Amino acid sequence: MPFALRPAVLRERDFRRFFTGYATSLLGSSMASVALAFAVLEHGGGTELGLVLTARILPLVLVLLAGGVLSDRWGSRRVMLTADVIRCLTQGGLALTLLGGAPHLGTLVALVVVWGAAEALFTPALDALVPRIVRGDALSDGNALLGVARSAASVAGPALAGVLTATAGAATVFAVDAASYAVSVVALLLLPRTAGGAGPGTSFLTDLREGWAEFRSRTWLWVTSLHVCLFNLLVWAPFLVLGPLVAQRRLGGAASWGLVMAVYGAGAVAGGAAMLGRRPRRPLFVATAATVGWALPSAALASGWPLPWVCAGALAAGVGSAVCGTLYATVTQSQVPPGTVARVSAYGAFGAFALGPVGLAAAGPLAVLLGTTGVLGFGALWQLAAVAAVLTLPVIRAAPTADATGPAWSCEDAP
Repeated sequence: MPFALRPAVLRERDFRRFFTGYATSLLGSSMASVALAFAVLEHGGGTELGLVLTARILPLVLVLLAGGVLSDRWGSRRVMLTADVIRCLTQGGLALTLLGGAPHLGTLVALVVVWGAAEALFTPALDALVPRIVRGDALSDGNALLGVARSAASVAGPALAGVLTATAGAATVFAVDAASYAVSVVALLLLPRTAGGAGPGTSFLTDLREGWAEFRSRTWLWVTSLHVCLFNLLVWAPFLVLGPLVAQRRLGGAASWGLVMAVYGAGAVAGGAAMLGRRPRRPLFVATAATVGWALPSAALASGWPLPWVCAGALAAGVGSAVCGTLYATVTQSQVPPGTVARVSAYGAFGAFALGPVGLAAAGPLAVLLGTTGVLGFGALWQLAAVAAVLTLPVIRAAPTADATGPAWSCEDAP
């Protein structure tokens, strides 16, 4: 792309450096997730795979709040560097473990636990870093481009991992992922240092309480987190569990389901690209309205519609996901003081995803009791009703007190 045609945010050196490293590590991570599943299944079965996947998911939830505290206390760049160094080492360890033949399940679980914990450290620090390396008027574009990178990696990574795992083995994929984290480490080292915001001598619990006070004092924050939490529990988790079952029964099997998820990722890429340069006056209203798209793929499956309509629903859901993700992140970064952004982000992420594992576990048994159509149909109707209810709230319909295109706090306000 000619330099003059790039989004303005890519002309900022610090963001450009970070984006390069982050996008590289995202691609490696999306490849590693697929390779991990194949590596476990090669030497075990579904029980072992479930144990390993749980070992990665649980630390993501349990360590999030600690990650928010540490990021605000030590500085987001320092925590992200630590997390990426750890992830580089764990992926290298997984590569060596798989090269040695049949891996010991305990070794895999231990490495995956550390991998998930490091990811939980990185996640809230990311939200705190972006407003420090992006000018206020380009903040939305920065979040949009990061979302595009995540979505593109979710499409390209599994495809590349499948080919590489089949030809060179899962160990090679983990070695590539370790190298991708090394690239991210270099990019972070080139960024200016970020100061922590927690006061001297404060305890961990005090920092947690301060973050909680900031989170609950903003109605739109806990409302949108609750909205996403119930979506993950009632809509997305059943879709991920029962969607493949429906695809196997009447849509053509695994290839059809892969197409649905690929179209979802493509929609997210398109939605993120469409947000570049756009600054809606009421970003929370637009973000919440966009989540209507989340109901469509479940509705298409529950209605017995053919594959093209399911793909169309997945496309709309992907677009909506990118739009709401970009705007929610931008408003949070604009309205929350930089010394507490990581903690507030951690509370939001914890609330949004805490019940996701419950939904995944309950979807199958509920489908036996209520039928697959009943569970998916309820999820679609719930999402439509939830969006309508949230949009009635004045705090969601109103424009933020500060322009969402620029932060209400500047880096100079940070301690």
